[in-house]
Formats: sequence, structure tokens, C-alpha cells
Amino acid sequence: MSVRLGAVEYLNARPLVYGLESLSDLFTLRFDVPAKCAALLHEGKIDLGLIPSIEYLQRPDYCVVPGIAIASKAAVASVALYTKRPTTAIRSIAVDSSSRTSIALLRILCAKWFDVEPNFIKMSPDLSIMHKRCDAALLIGDRALYTEHETTEFEKIDLGEEWQAMTSLPFVWAFWVGRQNILSDAHIEALRDVRDRAVSDLDSVVDKFKPENADDDLADLAHDYLHKNVYYKLDEQEQEGLKRFFREAVDLGIMPTASPLRFY
Repeated sequence: MSVRLGAVEYLNARPLVYGLESLSDLFTLRFDVPAKCAALLHEGKIDLGLIPSIEYLQRPDYCVVPGIAIASKAAVASVALYTKRPTTAIRSIAVDSSSRTSIALLRILCAKWFDVEPNFIKMSPDLSIMHKRCDAALLIGDRALYTEHETTEFEKIDLGEEWQAMTSLPFVWAFWVGRQNILSDAHIEALRDVRDRAVSDLDSVVDKFKPENADDDLADLAHDYLHKNVYYKLDEQEQEGLKRFFREAVDLGIMPTASPLRFY
């Protein structure tokens, strides 16, 4: 059976889908922003989605592909708050609404780590426009990764790094989620094989998916990102980080309940 997959085109997702297009007997694949990918899964328009982790809590019957995720243990580089003010002085934040996980994490960090209660305003992810209206701006994905903040007035506050400082745990940004009885053992094995092959040859992934006409600095940034900032496991420590995130989200009323992790 061909399973309908949804994924995102961000660089961090590429090692989990690189080569899937050749497995048309097992999968069909489409790309959307994270929130759209999750919405398609909730609506039943795809069978399995590489969705932001908070979206797992939307349905009680979801299952997770075991062992595979997009995670970080410290600085993630691609999810960050850009500000000209100290965090204690931030009163409003413009947020890119394309991933509810990043917004949920930011809300948790503001309440439990930065000790501020800002207003969150959804806006298109344009840093200059966001900062005209708000004290700080949340960017995610490749836009955050490739924003050259060093040449601007902005401080880049990495949310992965702040989460690790607060909890001493990894953060799980996304994983494969679907309804029960969607996947066979062959599907799961293929998803793992694709991940393993890509992780063993990340330079090829970078060469194929780095920004168009990238100079050496951007190419090096993409290389370092896949080699140093993110990784692709969902083992015991990552599950503990995920469970902590869910508990914090429930504690702040972001989600009503924290479902246990269920695996295929």
C-alpha cells in the first residue's frame, strides 16, 4: 500500500525524506509548511506527517514511528528569538505561525525561564516588519538559520539552547506521526533506512539542498547545521524531553492533556 506522506522543505527535514521519492510503491510525498502538514494529517488528507511535536496531542489515536525524530541537544540555530532588548524587557513578540511547536516552546520559556508575559502577535516572517510592531520576533526554519543577525542590531536567542539550559534535556522538534494501522513493517524499515543513509552522507544532502547560489559562508552554515545542531533519533532521552515539553504545555494551558507516546 502506498502511504501518503507529508513533510516540510526545511533543511533539517531533508535527511528524513532524501530518497523517499524513489520508493513510489511504498510512499507518495508532498511538502508544506509545518502547520499545514499537521492540518492535512488532522483532516485525513495525508496518512503520515513529519509534524511539529505539539501536534501529536491533537488526536488520541495517533502513533509515532519509533526511533526517528528531528531533535537538538543544545543550540538548534533554526528556531530563534530576535530582539534588541533584554528578555526581561520584552513586552510583545511577533511570531511566525507556521509551527505551533515553536510558539508553544517560546511561551513556556517566557513563563518558566525568562519570567516575562509578552503579547504574542502572529505575523508574516519578515524580521524588519515584525520589529516595527513588536519588541522581538520569532523566526523558524531556513529563514531563521540563514538570517545574518551578526551584521544587525539584533541578538539571536536560540530556543533550543534555552530549553536545554532550563531542563538539561534534548528538544524534539518534529517526528513521523499517523493514525493506527497505517504502516507495515516494510514502511517503518524504509523510513529508518532513508534516515540512516542520509545521516551517513550528510554532505550529499547539504550539496543538494543548500540555498540556491549559496556562497561559501552559507554552504558552510548548512553543513555545520546538519552536522552539529540537529540529529535524528528518538531514543529514551529524547522521549524524556518530549514528555517534559508536553507537561509544560499542559501546565500553561497550551494543550488540555498530555497523551502518552504510542508507537507503531
